[in-house]
Amino acid sequence: MFDRTSRYYDIETATVTVTGNDGLQRILAYKRRRFIPPVGALTTAVEHVVTENERLDLITAGYLDDPTQFWRICDANDIREPTELEQVGRTIIIAVPTQ
Repeated sequence: MFDRTSRYYDIETATVTVTGNDGLQRILAYKRRRFIPPVGALTTAVEHVVTENERLDLITAGYLDDPTQFWRICDANDIREPTELEQVGRTIIIAVPTQ
């Protein structure tokens, strides 16, 4: 369902049976809720100070060789809105990947 590098890859898949308006039953599959690791649970590899015109995807590509892994940096910094990490002068934590 998800690529190995997805934040949802290791999350359990659950199912629920529902009855539609047509009276037919369907099984729906979904991923259980993903919890962000607690602050300090990840090992810091390096701290990076954001400079002008840096984007999170480019920072992620530079450190993790994959711009789609920006969520790892969000997790390490307890951020839910990725653009918060693009503030010039902000020090962000780049954690050691756990998967």
